Amino acid sequence: MRPIDRLIGQYAESHRHPTNVLIHWVCVPIIVWCVLALLYWLHPYAAYVGVAAGLVYYATLSLPMALAMLLFSAACLLSFAYVPYLLWVAIALFVITWIFQFIGHEIEGKKPSFLDDVRFLLIGPIFLLAKAFRKAGVAF
Repeated sequence: MRPIDRLIGQYAESHRHPTNVLIHWVCVPIIVWCVLALLYWLHPYAAYVGVAAGLVYYATLSLPMALAMLLFSAACLLSFAYVPYLLWVAIALFVITWIFQFIGHEIEGKKPSFLDDVRFLLIGPIFLLAKAFRKAGVAF
């Protein structure tokens, strides 16, 4: 079994309840945006290094996933020029979306995967991408 399939499978074990999955569809992309926004606020290079590090990890798992994350990350980075009070917006959204994530896991009845393995913070976005890729018939 490929590492990406194993990791997504492990992640899926605590993401089966439809409400939790729906919350993740909304919150995970926002959380990624927030993390990049916070890094960008510190210094744009910090965000670029964060994106590059994430892409290296994703490329070891799947080039199509890495490409999709590159496109999403680029859209995030471009959006920062248009968001007033970037720091405060990012902090507020980060806190709100994590509250919803924990509510989703309470509904699920299982703790978040990253509490066992921090890598699952990076698997969340590609868990959603894997669902979208499968639905579209795109191999990854």
